[in-house]
Amino acid sequence: MKDLLFFNDMITPKIITVVYWLLLLMVVIGGLGSMFAMGVSFGSFLKGLFMIVAGGVGVRIWSELMIVLFKINENMQKLADKS
Repeated sequence: MKDLLFFNDMITPKIITVVYWLLLLMVVIGGLGSMFAMGVSFGSFLKGLFMIVAGGVGVRIWSELMIVLFKINENMQKLADKS
């Protein structure tokens, strides 16, 4: 608890993981909604499939970039502690 109160332990990477799964769920729901909203046609099916794949990749890239920023911060703190 002390680490959390004095910012020695970061909570944001844990929150980013939860946000990643929520965004991924929203992408899948949006893609499925796009597939079946206006009746089932080949075009709407492909559009929904593309939304799921591209959205999933986009969400993953965003999440990884956020985590990388915190990993850089963590490694910089380790280097500063060594000095």
